[in-house]
Amino acid sequence: MTEFISDKNNGLDYTLVGEVYLPNLISTETNYEIGMWGQRHLRYIKQHRKVFYTSLLTNCKLNSYLHDVDVRATEMYDRLVKQLKEQQGITEQLKADDMMAWVQAMNNITNQAREIVNNEVIFTV
Repeated sequence: MTEFISDKNNGLDYTLVGEVYLPNLISTETNYEIGMWGQRHLRYIKQHRKVFYTSLLTNCKLNSYLHDVDVRATEMYDRLVKQLKEQQGITEQLKADDMMAWVQAMNNITNQAREIVNNEVIFTV
């Protein structure tokens, strides 16, 4: 009997152990840190896209997928906050002159940016 075989139907390689062929199951999963946005998306796909979640998990692509979502969402959020600050004229001068107005404006901007990122990236597949 051959020591190694490949199954063209499922794409797996097998190694002969004793008299039985066992699949070569090597995890190709990377181990990225997943931030806030990636964790939110993970909760969403676990609850609402179970087949997609299971597919990512069994194909060892979940961590890298969540990392990509996290990076994309973080970049989008930062860009949106910066753009909204410029559009609404929120400056460091306003912060120095009227701290409460600045805090209110920044809370409004961060809430807007968070809502956009949630709708565009986090709660979609």
